[in-house]
Amino acid sequence: MRAVYCIYLFNKLGVPMYCSNCGAFIEEKDKLCEYCGKELNKTSYIGYSDKIYDKAFDKYMKDTKRWAWIFSAILAVIAVSGFYIYGETSPEMDNPEALYIGFVIGGMFLLIALMTIISRNKSETWDGMVTAKEIREKWRRVNAGNSDYYWELYLEYIIIIMRDNDDINELSAVDDDTVYNYYKVGDKVRHHKNLNSFEKYDKSQDTIIFCNACASLNDINDERCFRCKCPLLK
Repeated sequence: MRAVYCIYLFNKLGVPMYCSNCGAFIEEKDKLCEYCGKELNKTSYIGYSDKIYDKAFDKYMKDTKRWAWIFSAILAVIAVSGFYIYGETSPEMDNPEALYIGFVIGGMFLLIALMTIISRNKSETWDGMVTAKEIREKWRRVNAGNSDYYWELYLEYIIIIMRDNDDINELSAVDDDTVYNYYKVGDKVRHHKNLNSFEKYDKSQDTIIFCNACASLNDINDERCFRCKCPLLK
């Protein structure tokens, strides 16, 4: 741990450091390692980034909450209006019964938005480590049309993370191994509150990086996410 921290600190200060490939002593001005020939990356990408405090993340969270309310309100209005029209035109149900159902469904949309926002606000920052990776085979029912269906085999990619307090968290993706391949067993990670996303401690060998705000995939050399413009944590 001390050696890793020293390399990271040397990099930040612009003083001599060591090649990440063979461990040979190198100078900051060197472009290639004199011993193994590895092209030297002047940024180590080791350590948790202090860019998490950038105001762009605050703006993103405020915009996300606002759009969650707007989208939920639109769905609620559609539900209420749709059931009201149904009650006026359908012989199967009359108003105000249909209208009441519309209000209940509309309220559920608003409640979902509220619970999502509360869940984000209650989240916390914590550190952990990737302890295992699993690929699980599962079956799902697929609608084939005309009230027919068939069963399809699919893969679920699981990343298991143990928090410092020994609680277990899982990251999962269906039929997409990008995140699965991004993490390795033994990787130290930090969960960032409100964003509900993870940052790797050591990104020195990575060619890609996920935006901690919108989860878009970016090139490791980019400074900001191409989609939401939030800074990439590296």
